Amino acid sequence: MNSRERLRCALEHREGDCVPIDFGAMRSTGINTMAYGELRQYLKLPDLPVKVYDLFQQLADPDEDVRRLFGADVIQLHRLKPSFGYSIGSWKEGVLDNGMPCLYPEEYAPAVNQDGEREIRISGRVYAKMPKGGLYYDSVYHPLQTAKTKEEIDRFPTDFLSDEEMAYLRVEAKRLFETTEYGILGAFGGNIFESGQGDFGFEEYFSHLALEPEFIHHYHEKICQVHLANLEKYLEAVGDYIDVIQFGDDLGMQQAPQISVSMYREMIKPYHQTLFQFVRKHYPRVKVFLHSCGAIAPLIPDLIDAGVEVLNPVQISAAGMKPEFLKREYGAELTFWGGGVSTQTTVAFGSVAEIEEEVRRNLEIFAPGGGYVFTQVHNLQAGTAPEKIAAIYKAANRWRSYRRESR
Repeated sequence: MNSRERLRCALEHREGDCVPIDFGAMRSTGINTMAYGELRQYLKLPDLPVKVYDLFQQLADPDEDVRRLFGADVIQLHRLKPSFGYSIGSWKEGVLDNGMPCLYPEEYAPAVNQDGEREIRISGRVYAKMPKGGLYYDSVYHPLQTAKTKEEIDRFPTDFLSDEEMAYLRVEAKRLFETTEYGILGAFGGNIFESGQGDFGFEEYFSHLALEPEFIHHYHEKICQVHLANLEKYLEAVGDYIDVIQFGDDLGMQQAPQISVSMYREMIKPYHQTLFQFVRKHYPRVKVFLHSCGAIAPLIPDLIDAGVEVLNPVQISAAGMKPEFLKREYGAELTFWGGGVSTQTTVAFGSVAEIEEEVRRNLEIFAPGGGYVFTQVHNLQAGTAPEKIAAIYKAANRWRSYRRESR
C-alpha cells in the first residue's frame, strides 16, 4: 500500500496497512525553520538550505529525505503566495538567525526599524512586524479597524485567485499527483472568523460580533462569496488531484471556545456550511479539513453538521479535548489529524521517554478503525531539541501498525 492509498483508507475510516503520518505538510502542524535545520544536522543528513515557504510563521518545507526517514505519507500543495503576497515561484539564498543557510522567496526583503524589528511593508505600509529576537511575524495592520458602515465594507478590496496562481496550481497539483505517491493536502484557507479578526482587529471584531451582528453578517457574506468564487476555481483546477482541502478558523482558547455555541451558530456556521457543503456536493472524494485550535469540544457537533470531515490540530492539552472522549464521541464521523503528542506540554517540558509514551498511548486510542492521521499538536517551535522531534516520529513509526499484537 502506498502513501496515498494509506491516507485515503484512513480518511474513509478504514484500516490500511498502518496509520498514515504527516510531517510538515500542514501549516499549523509543521516545523520552524531553525528547528528543522538543527534536526537535519542531528540526523546527519546532507547540508541543504532550509526552504522558508511560510514567512509569517517561519516554517520549513521538509525535504524528501526527511519525509522518507520519518515515514511521511502527505505532501502539501502550496498556494503560490502563502504569506504577505510573496511568490514561492523563485527563491534566493539567505541565512537564518541561527546562522544556517536557507532559501527565501525572491521578493522577501524585510525592512529593519529603529527598534530592531523586521517589518513587512507593502506599498509603504507596515503590515507585520517581527520583534527583535522574535521567531515569527505579528500582524499590525487591520484595514477595517475604523469601518462603521456597510459601504466601507463594500469598498474593501476583494482577493480573487489570479490567473498566475491558477496556472501554478494546475501544474503543481498535476506534478505532485503524477510524480509522487503521497496523499495531497490542498492548502486553501477560506477563513471567516480569522478574517474578521485580521481585518478589524480582535477588539473591534468581537465588539461588532456582539453589538452589531447585521454589520458583521454583511462583512461575512462578502468574504464568504469571495471564498466561494475562489473555491470553485480552485477545485476545478486541482480537485482531481488532492485528497483533502484545508480550511482554517481558530475557534478555541485554552479553556473554552472564543465565542459561545449560540454565537457560532448565528454568526459563523452559515458561512462555514456554504463553503464546506460546496466541496461535499461537488467533490465528494475530497475531504473537508478544518484547522481549529483549542478547547472546541462544545462546537464539534456543529462543525460536523456544517460539513467538517477532518479536524486538526486536535489540541489534547485544552479543556475537554481528551483523546478518549474525542475518539469515543466523534471517531465515527471525524478523522482526527494531529493530537499525537502535545507540543504545548510534553514536547516542551517532557523527556524523550515521556514523549514516546504519549505517542504510543495516543496512537492506541486514535488509530483503531481508521479515521486518524498522526502528527504532533501545533508547529514544532524553534528551540525544540532535535532528539525530541526524532523521538516523536521514531515512536510513531514503531506504533503505527493497526495490528493489536504489535501495539
